[in-house]
Amino acid sequence: MIVYDPVPVSGSCRLKGEGHVERAEQREQLRQDTITGAGKVIAVHLNYPSRAAQRGRTPAVPSYFLKPATSLALDGAELARPRGVELLTVEGEVALVIGARTRNVSPEDAWSHVESVTAANDAGLADLRWPDKGSNLRSKGADGIAPIGPALLPAQELDPAGLRVRMWINGSLVQDDSTATLLFPFAQLVADLSRLMTLEPGDIILTGTPAGATVARPGDVVEVEVDGVASDGATLTTGRLTNTVVDSGLVLEPYGALPKLTDADRIDAWGSAEAAGLSADGGPADGAPAADANQPASSASAPDTRPASVLTPELTEKLRSVGTATLSVQLRKRGMQNCHIEGLTATHPGAKVVGTARTLRYIPAREDLFKEFGGGYNAQKRAVDSLRPGDILVMDARGEKGTGTLGDVLALRAQVLGAEAVITDGGIRDFGPVSAMEIPAWGANAHPAVLGRRHVPWSVDDTVACGGAAVVPGDVIVGDEDGLVVIPPALVAEVAEDAVVQERMEAWVADRVAEGHPVDGLFPMNAEWKAKYEAYLAQQRGTGEQQ
Repeated sequence: MIVYDPVPVSGSCRLKGEGHVERAEQREQLRQDTITGAGKVIAVHLNYPSRAAQRGRTPAVPSYFLKPATSLALDGAELARPRGVELLTVEGEVALVIGARTRNVSPEDAWSHVESVTAANDAGLADLRWPDKGSNLRSKGADGIAPIGPALLPAQELDPAGLRVRMWINGSLVQDDSTATLLFPFAQLVADLSRLMTLEPGDIILTGTPAGATVARPGDVVEVEVDGVASDGATLTTGRLTNTVVDSGLVLEPYGALPKLTDADRIDAWGSAEAAGLSADGGPADGAPAADANQPASSASAPDTRPASVLTPELTEKLRSVGTATLSVQLRKRGMQNCHIEGLTATHPGAKVVGTARTLRYIPAREDLFKEFGGGYNAQKRAVDSLRPGDILVMDARGEKGTGTLGDVLALRAQVLGAEAVITDGGIRDFGPVSAMEIPAWGANAHPAVLGRRHVPWSVDDTVACGGAAVVPGDVIVGDEDGLVVIPPALVAEVAEDAVVQERMEAWVADRVAEGHPVDGLFPMNAEWKAKYEAYLAQQRGTGEQQ
């Protein structure tokens, strides 16, 4: 294993060869050459596809936040959790150290301005994110919250797309990813930043974290390591950056924002309600999740109580290939006139969805009922946490538009679980962030108020009313730019087949109209045109058999 000699050579480090570098020397090297010399510390919000999938959005361009140089710490430093803070999050990252004055460089030249690579733990205090969302000033700017090290690797000896970053908590691996997967390669980050600001020697760029970032508690030992293969084929490693979480005893005085969390924040930080220590009857476990909760949790172990779906891949494909207008005609032919969810606005205009209905019912707000059933791990959260790929959650909010019934965290959770869509005839909070997610949603309107203003989450998978339509769990929902239709499971196969036949015929009719034929007698077809169409179908069948 080749590691670094900590003795600076012309402001850099040199290869030492076989053996290990003493941690005390490594810390001194970083203290002298990096920590004390750091100017700007710039962190990337999202850069790994695995993390973007967890967050429910894939950015088109990189975005950043600034951290004070005093937020840096070394290998061996303690990660201090102030009193009243519940969630100290930890994130393994690759840190870049700028080695030359960098201004308006191209991506092709940018990597040559990076002198060193090291490991970083971009830890944070999630309880203080709420007042500074986006800037993360207090949550990720505390003194010593971002340790780096223990050794610097020579950037020019490494392929920036060939690095690996890993993180362990108490010896259990929780993050493992490669820079080959980055949304924004390191050279792009340097070039992008240099367009408008000068990067100085000693500036540090924290390049984002992969999936698996989680929460650490006092007593937990967190380790981060970055390694890669040098141009001569040798493996270079930073060694494990090791830091222990402790209770600092610091009391945050009420001069400004104080720690504040919701159960949704806890679920978001830990990855699931179970990992966050939330029981079905409410209250958080006061930062005491299960012993193995440092591993990202999955709801896969929860019993699957969803209604059986009649959808097969073939049926789903047929329904995706036809419009809701056609499906509506086929339902009407079967005497089904009241299968339309109406009056809702889509976050993704033009989105096409096909899925199996799951339902959530709200009742009108009443203070005593909300106190008993509205908090903690309520019916709303249980419904979202129980979603599986292909499900569409349909919310019965009684058409009440005076509050939000879906927000960004729960929409994200539905997306992460593979749900097809969320539909509510109530309001949508965080309409902008929800609209930016990949999962489509339909709602009555945007509204900033919280759920408890008008609703109590009451039951999961009951028959509900949404947008004027009755929806039974297990119904098939199809949505497109024309609206949303509900198809009873017993009718799905025949409706889908006849809709495909209808659209094939209408496409043929449209071609005839395009040729200049009048609509009269053609749409609907009289006997003459029917004969021509039957002849066309016979010809198509014959061509298909010959092939």
